[in-house]
Amino acid sequence: MSEDRRIGVYICHCGGNISDYVDVEKVREAFKDDPEVVVAETTMFACADGTQHEMIRDIQEKKLDGLVVASCSPKLHQITFRGVAKRADLNPYAYTQVNVREQASWAHTDDREGATEKAIGLVRAGVAKTKLSTPLEPLVVKTLPRTMVVGGGVAGLRAAIGLADIGLAVTIVERAPALGGWVGQLGAMFPHDTKGSDQIDHLVAEIATRPSITVLTDAELVSKSGSFGNYVTEVRIHGTDELVTTEVGTIVVATGFDSYEPEAGEFGYGIEGVLTLPDFMTLVDGSDGPLTYQGKRVKTIAYVYCVGNRQPAGGNEYCSKFCCSATVHASIKVAARDSAVHQYHLHRDIRTYGKYELLYTESRERGSVYLRFPDDTPPTVARTADGHVAVTVVDALTGNAELTIPADLVVLVTGMVPRENTGLTDLLKLPVGGDGFYNEIHPKLRPVETVVAGVMIAGACQGPKTASESVASGLAAVTQSAGILMKGFAELDPLVATVHTEACTGCVACVTTCPYDAISMIMCDGRDVATISAAVCKGCGGCAPVCPEDAIDLLGYTDAQMRASIEGLTKEPVS
Repeated sequence: MSEDRRIGVYICHCGGNISDYVDVEKVREAFKDDPEVVVAETTMFACADGTQHEMIRDIQEKKLDGLVVASCSPKLHQITFRGVAKRADLNPYAYTQVNVREQASWAHTDDREGATEKAIGLVRAGVAKTKLSTPLEPLVVKTLPRTMVVGGGVAGLRAAIGLADIGLAVTIVERAPALGGWVGQLGAMFPHDTKGSDQIDHLVAEIATRPSITVLTDAELVSKSGSFGNYVTEVRIHGTDELVTTEVGTIVVATGFDSYEPEAGEFGYGIEGVLTLPDFMTLVDGSDGPLTYQGKRVKTIAYVYCVGNRQPAGGNEYCSKFCCSATVHASIKVAARDSAVHQYHLHRDIRTYGKYELLYTESRERGSVYLRFPDDTPPTVARTADGHVAVTVVDALTGNAELTIPADLVVLVTGMVPRENTGLTDLLKLPVGGDGFYNEIHPKLRPVETVVAGVMIAGACQGPKTASESVASGLAAVTQSAGILMKGFAELDPLVATVHTEACTGCVACVTTCPYDAISMIMCDGRDVATISAAVCKGCGGCAPVCPEDAIDLLGYTDAQMRASIEGLTKEPVS
């Protein structure tokens, strides 16, 4: 790049999200005297097609060599504006997105002047970084047309079939002795009333007709090496200690979930006649005719909802989404077999969203009674003097009247919790959220991708899902794998760390710091120096600050660029 840059700056109103709290015109005027800012414009929606075309025209007609867009989070539109640069024949890594929405306007809604000054500083920092940008080219890596699916539940099986049908070889690794997961243990499921076990049998039969799918049960992924598109994996077969080595281009993690296990005494858990939802569903699906328990006919059932979910801070604060629908559906099965059974649903809220609302209506029509208790007054479960079980609940729908319900069965409606997979999590460097489930890059824009290139997540391992939602995310992983593997090569962001060999002293501080094992030592001119695998590096930058010789730089975020950005932030704001 020449010393004199030609940069375009575009400040977005974001439909008022920014302009209601930031004086965007004042931000624009702050750059009118910068000789290297050739274009400084405001726009209502920077991401709109029309505005994108205007940017392309400006880049081409005014020969811009840098682009800065001050708008929303890079998570939303960084790819969008890199695409704008690419279509205009501008190097996409000469583009910088400045987040003035989340970091200025939304953060300071009560201080327009302060928000404006902060926005000016943020944009100035982005311009300073862009002035020192250099053209970077994506890393091109060859990819193998094979995928590994870790987990043989409904999401993993459906993903494997989809992958095979587009021409990719698949290896399924299942830790249990048989395929199927939770769905394989279920009876009739809404809305088609097909048994879960029958659905799994159908998927397994489909897999058997596809020779490109290899199934390894009673097995566990224990090793992964190589780089994106060319992973070398080792799978241990339990009981034999046999290791199966497989080379794959991508990995789809579909390890599912565990059901919440109440503590002893929690809502009476441990008392005879108090069951969790999975145990109750097994009881219902494992018999015909009127429901019996311990040889006695069940006449009254009390369901206690949200056990282990929607807890106070420190517990499982999330909603598991499926529990209400599953319980309501189970109650309909019971009523269909014995209309004389009294069923009481004790809940904080009922969340049978979508078509499952029909279940809720049918359940009430079949005689189920729904009692809503206050959030701060949960039901209590205790054994009565005659040896039965009784539930005491405050019913908010009848003026907070306290009711005691003698019951033959108390069903604790337990939700999903993250499955214990520490070994796999550490091996694949999977990101874990505050709820303990695996994290995707973005829930809407990149819903199955992780920060580890080529490693995707699907199904309930990334959060509570119904069976249909799990299948949908499994198919999304199929699509993503196809986009990576079907061409035979893939392009990776070049925003990776690099070593200045002449400054490296071989202290190995960076080697021990890298969480992705991307750094190793090599011999260069008779001395040990660090080298970084660009295909393995994730550009986290963790190695740069630990280097005592400042011998490591992060492309796109070099030391010089970051210093320039900081200096831009610390300048006196324009009055």
